[in-house]
Amino acid sequence: MSGHSKWHNIRIKKQKMDLVRGKLFSKIAREISVAAKEGGSNPEANPRLRAAIERARDAGMPNDNIQRAIQRGAGELAGTHYETVYYEGFAPGGVAVLVEALTDNRNRTAGEVRAVFSRHGGNLGGSVAWMFDRHGTVVVARNGLTEDDVLLAAMEAGGEDVRATDDGFEIITRPEDTFRVKQALAERGLAVTAAEIRMTPKTTVRVEGKDAQAVLRLLEALEDLDDVQHVYANFDIPDEILQQVG
Repeated sequence: MSGHSKWHNIRIKKQKMDLVRGKLFSKIAREISVAAKEGGSNPEANPRLRAAIERARDAGMPNDNIQRAIQRGAGELAGTHYETVYYEGFAPGGVAVLVEALTDNRNRTAGEVRAVFSRHGGNLGGSVAWMFDRHGTVVVARNGLTEDDVLLAAMEAGGEDVRATDDGFEIITRPEDTFRVKQALAERGLAVTAAEIRMTPKTTVRVEGKDAQAVLRLLEALEDLDDVQHVYANFDIPDEILQQVG
């Protein structure tokens, strides 16, 4: 999964650029509203809302903006009605792609997603959602820790697995436990740098050369769409190509 960890870090850097353009706040506010509408306005009882609020705070979104987004989702304020839609398809090299979008116009979003797949050598359609598992991920900085150190702390905090990365460790949790584990690890003195709920591929497809470049261009183009919140793919791309992109 090292390739996916590197790609995730690249996405974080890209989100900083989105923040400059004002795009990131808009996407997060939409996500908060839909989460509140579908699961209630109490983040303690709504893991999806909790995750969206954490993402908003990490991005520096003002609390007033967060509260307004929650109120719109709960029906306390007027606003556009969004719904969650998933699109499934394949990128070059047979890489499975799962796109999560929040839209107020299914026809518009489907057309935009289809056009991106077509333009970058992919195909929209097929069944790929079963290739991914949803779980929580808590990222901890290395700071001289060994994997055994983190594994012990993670198990005590309620985590399920630990994966070493170049910069630190990823603790895998059940979605509903993500932020409880985050808090428990922080209380144990570990430097938590991120926490989120995301989809991870069960197996990966190795792609190199032109196919690898095409896959990354497709993912970037999908993430640039206003309605798209998250893009997941089961690629295994050589580190040197990911470094070039980063």
